[in-house]
Amino acid sequence: MARITASVYTSHVPAIGAALDLGKTEEDYWKPVFAGYEFSKQWIAEQKPDVIFLVYNDHATAFSLDLIPTFALGTAAHYKVADEGWGPRPVPDVEGHPVLAAHIAQSVIQDDFDLTLVNRMEVDHGLTVPLSLMFGQPQAWPCKVIPLAVNVVQYPVPSGRRCFQLGQAIRKAVESFDEDLTVQIWGTGGMSHQLQGARAGLINREWDNAWLDALIANPGAAAQVPHIDYVREAGSEGIELVMWLIARGAMADVSGGAAPRVRHRFYHVPASNTAVGHLILEN
Repeated sequence: MARITASVYTSHVPAIGAALDLGKTEEDYWKPVFAGYEFSKQWIAEQKPDVIFLVYNDHATAFSLDLIPTFALGTAAHYKVADEGWGPRPVPDVEGHPVLAAHIAQSVIQDDFDLTLVNRMEVDHGLTVPLSLMFGQPQAWPCKVIPLAVNVVQYPVPSGRRCFQLGQAIRKAVESFDEDLTVQIWGTGGMSHQLQGARAGLINREWDNAWLDALIANPGAAAQVPHIDYVREAGSEGIELVMWLIARGAMADVSGGAAPRVRHRFYHVPASNTAVGHLILEN
């Protein structure tokens, strides 16, 4: 039986990828950011997951404003790294797990979630920056990745409650797969930030950390937070945090199991006008 052993949560700031790619990680501005992931790199080297189910949002590379799926599940065997305007990041292409992805699609759609299935797409910094933060810059990523792109760009976006429920359905799907696989689920994006308008540069440390507290100890309450609270308190791009609820919904305690163990928690501002949050929970 496949099993979800842990969930990882992290911001996916594009400038973090640029800092990695340009060798700026030891600069005074960036050094505290990357220090927050040193434990995580050692931890994941010990964990050795077979598959990462990675929840992120596309930034107008795989999907334009002409076509915006709410939940798009990657079912391909291979994903090229997208050119986001400055050439593709110098990181490996991503290898998928189409058999597990197809199984998850079958199970989740039969549980009444309407997924868009994507057999070919490129993946941008929303997916590659989290991989780089956790694995560094290897010649090849050490595990398979199943992408789930969530629309948090064009309203209406899915509710936190629906994202949380989707995570529960994903856990059920993974546990019904008959191959012995160690799976992690990652939720990415956020935390508080706003990239435009009169509040550009907004960061709300107090709200971010209170939200992390709720995500850990009371995820059902976190799932009930309305969109307007994210926008008001965490900025227009703070809505990306609903993607963390998919990963949290896949943890054992919401299905009647023991509460997850907090292995690592990190928070830092700023990183390119964004609050960086990072969390590791183990089942």
